Amino acid sequence: MATTTVGNDPIEAPDAADFAFTRRAWVDAAPAPVHELVNDVSAISRWSPVADDVAFDPEAGPWAGAWFSGRTRRDDRVWTSRSQIVRAAPGTTFGFLVGGAENGIAHWKWTFTPPGRGTVVQQSWRLLRLDLVLGATHADLDAFRRHLAESVGTALTSRAQWLDEER
Repeated sequence: MATTTVGNDPIEAPDAADFAFTRRAWVDAAPAPVHELVNDVSAISRWSPVADDVAFDPEAGPWAGAWFSGRTRRDDRVWTSRSQIVRAAPGTTFGFLVGGAENGIAHWKWTFTPPGRGTVVQQSWRLLRLDLVLGATHADLDAFRRHLAESVGTALTSRAQWLDEER
């Protein structure tokens, strides 16, 4: 953690590297269809309790370099962000940077591993740099990280149930 001095009072400044999480879920489906559900970012509102109105830019799609926009909700706050896909390997990985490859705030990544029958989906989030929209203090950022981790757990479970019901 970095220390900043304001006047004579040292203040502990949060370090973005302290804020990350990973969640896993087993899905009773092969990696390819699970990957397709994740890389269709416009469908995220079906599963995520915090994201909606997500859409690719015109003529963009789920490939590296493509951009999309979406809204995130937390308590009474709502904000829109732009994200760029940085990894799109069908059936194995998908990832994007909120803010884009050159100015990313957070990195979202999914991996799809077939352990035999089904797929283990691992979803991770890592804060790359601080931004006031996410919080100004260590406590704010930790609360935001916990909030996202809960929503990821919900989304992973919802996708798994949806795939099971669609069979």
